[in-house]
Amino acid sequence: MTSVQVADPVELTQALVRCPSVTPADAGALDVLVQALEPLGFVCHRLTFEAEGTPPIDNLYARLGTSGPNLCFAGHTDVVPPGDPSAWAADPFGGKIADGKLYGRGTSDMKAAIAAFVAAAGRRVAAKGAPAGSISLLITGDEEGPAVNGTAKVLDWLAKKGEVLDACIVGEPTNPNYLGEMIKVGRRGSITGYLTVHGTQGHVAYPHLADNPLPRLVRMLAALTAEPLDRGNEHFQPSTLAITTIDVGNPADNVIPAKGSASFNIRFNDEHTSDTLKDWIRRTCDGVGGPYDLSFRVSGESFLTLPGRLSDLVASAIQRVTGHRPELSTTGGTSDARFIKNHCPVVEFGIVGQTMHKVDEHVAVADLEKLTDVYEAVIDGFFGRDGAPHENASPRA
Repeated sequence: MTSVQVADPVELTQALVRCPSVTPADAGALDVLVQALEPLGFVCHRLTFEAEGTPPIDNLYARLGTSGPNLCFAGHTDVVPPGDPSAWAADPFGGKIADGKLYGRGTSDMKAAIAAFVAAAGRRVAAKGAPAGSISLLITGDEEGPAVNGTAKVLDWLAKKGEVLDACIVGEPTNPNYLGEMIKVGRRGSITGYLTVHGTQGHVAYPHLADNPLPRLVRMLAALTAEPLDRGNEHFQPSTLAITTIDVGNPADNVIPAKGSASFNIRFNDEHTSDTLKDWIRRTCDGVGGPYDLSFRVSGESFLTLPGRLSDLVASAIQRVTGHRPELSTTGGTSDARFIKNHCPVVEFGIVGQTMHKVDEHVAVADLEKLTDVYEAVIDGFFGRDGAPHENASPRA
C-alpha cells in the first residue's frame, strides 16, 4: 500500500470542465492534470509546439516509471465552442451535476475519460504501488483544431528521446448508446478534394463564343459518384464519397461563368490509400476532359489494429465491469489514433458519445465511475495484478 493523493474522477472532471479550453486555449486544463499526476509520481513534461500560420499549442506527456512495457493513455483537453451559453440548461463551463449527470462542454469529448484514467492510475498506485513498467499519458490541446501542433509532434518528440510506447488507449467517446457497447480498433481515412473546372466567360445568347465549364464539372462529379468505391470488408464499412459544395459565384443569369468549383470528401477503408484515390480521381476527371485544377487535403489514412492481445485485454476489462462484450468497430470520423498507430498498437474506448459537441453535453456520473473501473482493470490486466508484467504487457504480436 502506498499513501498517495488519489483524484476523484468526478471532481477531476469538474475541474477540467471549468477550464474553458476551446482550441487553441489551454485555460489551465493541463495545470489541473499536472497537479493530479505529480503526487502519484508521474514526471510531467509540458510541451509547446507551433508552426507558421497556426497558433502555439500546449501539450503534456506524463510518465510513471522508466522501464518497459509502457502503457499509454492518449486524449485531448481542448474542446469545441459551446455556442450560445443561454441555450444550455447549465453553464457550459460550470461542471454542474443534476439528476445524476455531469454537464459541461468537453465532458463526453473527452475530459471525463482523462479524469477516469488519472483516477484509475492513482488507485493502482495506492493499492499496489507503481507497476513493473510504465504508465504514461499523452494529452494534447490540438485535437479539435488543425491537429498540427499536438499529438503528432509529441510523438516525434518521444521518438527523438528514445521513448517507446508499447500499447495505447485513446479515450474518445466510442459508445453510441451505453457504456461497454463499442471499442474502436481502427478508423477510416479521410481525403478532401478541391476541384475547379475552367472555361471562358461569355454571353448566354452566344454560347459558341464562350466555353461553359459547368457541364464538364457536372460530368466529373457524376463520374466520381457513379459507382460505389467498394463494398466494405470484414472490418470496415464501404468507403463513401460525399460532395460537400458546388460553387460558381455567378450573380447574373445571362452570363456563362469562367469557372466552377466543387469540394468532396471520401471516407475510405483499408482497400484504398490516399494516393490510390488521388490517382483514380485524376483519371476520372481526365476522362471527361478540359482544363481543371485539383488539390487535396488528407486528414489521415485508414488503419486497423487487428483483433488480438490489446483488444482482448480491453474487451475483457469492459465485460468484467459492465457485463457487456463490446463490438470491435472502425466506424466514425478521424481521431488522434491515426498518428499513434505508427508507433504502437492502439484502440479507443471512452464514455457514451450521444451528446458530444451538442448543447447540454453531459456524462452520467455512474458511467464515469464505471469507466474508471474499466481503466483500472485494463491497467491490472496489462501489468498483472501482482505488479509483475503480464503476458499481455507487450501486445505487439
